[in-house]
Amino acid sequence: MPPPTDADYTELVHACWPGLYRTAYLLLGDAAEAEDLVQTALAKTYASWSKVRDLEAAPAYARTTLVNTATSWFRRRSWRNERPTETLPDRPGHEHDPTDRPTLVAALARLAPRQRAVVVLRFYDDLSVADTATALGVTEGTVKSQTSDALATLRALLGDEAVPQTLGAHHD
Repeated sequence: MPPPTDADYTELVHACWPGLYRTAYLLLGDAAEAEDLVQTALAKTYASWSKVRDLEAAPAYARTTLVNTATSWFRRRSWRNERPTETLPDRPGHEHDPTDRPTLVAALARLAPRQRAVVVLRFYDDLSVADTATALGVTEGTVKSQTSDALATLRALLGDEAVPQTLGAHHD
């Protein structure tokens, strides 16, 4: 197979941007940081673009790059420092913005970074345990235990009605 072209990369960006942005937003809880994360991940993807052998695998590679970049951001001490401001920024509007979305995003923000990544990849991006483990570079057992711990925390924060006991029980 010939190496992928810049046109192939442009097509990838157009196809993957919305999903990558949603994942980044759920991981970070901030629209501007989510955009920065997606741009950084896509720049890293482009830097390795000539090595891509299967265009079908490129979206998964971009998502893995995004998650790995977010994980490295979580490790930086300065990542979550508050930024004082006199006025709160406007929140971007979303077409499908249920009233409980701010509560859910706030609850996700209270999870440990790896737990948040597991929940987002498993239940929002609908990845299997194996695919989540591959994306995060951990074992399937780690994905399962992190999922269990994260769902228990979310149940404590949001209640059983929002996070039923059956959620996560058989979601492979």
